[in-house]
Amino acid sequence: MPTSQALLQRLGLQSVNSGACGRSWIAAPSGGELISRNPATGEEIARVLMASEDDYEAVLLDTAATFDRWRMLPAPKRGEIVREIGDELRRHKDDLGALVALEMGKILAEGKGEVQEMIDIADFSVGLSRQLYGLSMHSERPEHRMYEQWHPLGIVGVISAFNFPVAVWSWNALIAAVCGDATVWKPSSETPLTAIAVQNICNTVLARHGWEGVFTLVIGRGATVGERLLHDRRVPLISATGSCRMGYRVAEVVGRRVGRTILELGGNNGVIVTPDANLDLALRAVLFGAVGTAGQRCTTIRRLFLQKSIAPAFIERLKSAYAQIRIGDPLDPQTLMGPLINRAAVDEMMQGLDRVRAEGGEILCGGQRTGPDGACFVEPTLVRARPDMPIVQEEIFAPILYIMEYDTLEQAIEWHNNVPQGLSSAIFTNNLIAAETFLSARGSDCGIANVNIGTSGAEIGGAFGGEKETGGGREAGSDSWKAYMRRQTVTINWSADLPLAQGIEFKI
Repeated sequence: MPTSQALLQRLGLQSVNSGACGRSWIAAPSGGELISRNPATGEEIARVLMASEDDYEAVLLDTAATFDRWRMLPAPKRGEIVREIGDELRRHKDDLGALVALEMGKILAEGKGEVQEMIDIADFSVGLSRQLYGLSMHSERPEHRMYEQWHPLGIVGVISAFNFPVAVWSWNALIAAVCGDATVWKPSSETPLTAIAVQNICNTVLARHGWEGVFTLVIGRGATVGERLLHDRRVPLISATGSCRMGYRVAEVVGRRVGRTILELGGNNGVIVTPDANLDLALRAVLFGAVGTAGQRCTTIRRLFLQKSIAPAFIERLKSAYAQIRIGDPLDPQTLMGPLINRAAVDEMMQGLDRVRAEGGEILCGGQRTGPDGACFVEPTLVRARPDMPIVQEEIFAPILYIMEYDTLEQAIEWHNNVPQGLSSAIFTNNLIAAETFLSARGSDCGIANVNIGTSGAEIGGAFGGEKETGGGREAGSDSWKAYMRRQTVTINWSADLPLAQGIEFKI
């Protein structure tokens, strides 16, 4: 049996799979057939029967019914269920990580690392289940007590992207679970098999305790299932990860029904390198940040600002390093960069490089298609650019790094901030004043700002998210749980009188 087939079987996948699961799998969803392909070869991996609107409705009814019970289970008990899911993920880490690499194309180490993120957020969520604190306040009225408490919000809709096909779901769903919410998941159509594998893992745990339906799944077309989810008033919160264009649609539709959103959208992340920086450290960070996941991370380094005095030598070192990047099968442990997700992504990259040339940019290295026919491999690309080039304002989801040379730190920060997106940022410097300037109110305008570390690799202990067109949402971090709950202010009068606030008297 081929290795990939054995892998699929261990994760409960077949050649044709249901893409709709409520309390149990819907045997034959009627939304059409979806083929999942290996981006490294173009070959079919397996097929998925997508959910129709009727299938969506069946899944939502199951999810709602389960939520009605789940919200009354004490939070520490909900945490125990999430702890078991984390343990089950540990048992399947290698297989699930390999499936992420097979279906999405990121290298095996990154695939396993993504599953480790799921395990980490499970552990984090277990701790949170005993820390869903509310504050108490002193009332101005005698013999009154005031406090706030937090209740489960309801059903959370998670719309995830292909580049982190399993981790983003866990950032939302596992925290939401300890908060007492149920989650319905619409994954990317590019990576449906990883979602089915995760659902199988969760179902194993949930079935042991009679909690099927806490996590549910609808794989389907955005125009049908996706739009139905956005418009559904039974789903008070939509957490969506994807492009800025997609985010505009989510915000518009959910906003019209005054629902909540967590939006994790485009990133156009910049790194500033100062003359006093540890250039060896900066080189390693830029290399991984720009090339890792074939430039398909929302935190990928896309703009590099080099001070003019160090630029020529640093660029030559980058070109030398880029020439050594091993491109190939993501399941090969020696590979450093796998393919783009599909041929459309390759075409978008090539079209983007045509625009670079037309706008006066210079291709310093890379920029070509590579690999066998049917595969989606490209060469990572270095571009000498100017901050006024229109294309620099955009995010192309590919390994293109724009290099710009600056005179002063103030100029570099101005260029850095002058884009519509604001996710992650970094400065490499050994100068305390430069570092603190970058971190100050007049420094980076991003949701994440780092010193002497790249823009990728966020840990679940810190809030993840950005500003401006990145969406303003936050996932993980110390108070992320509040997004998945509703706050209720309580006042208790334990006196025999009825004093009114603000000293108002109302005598009859």
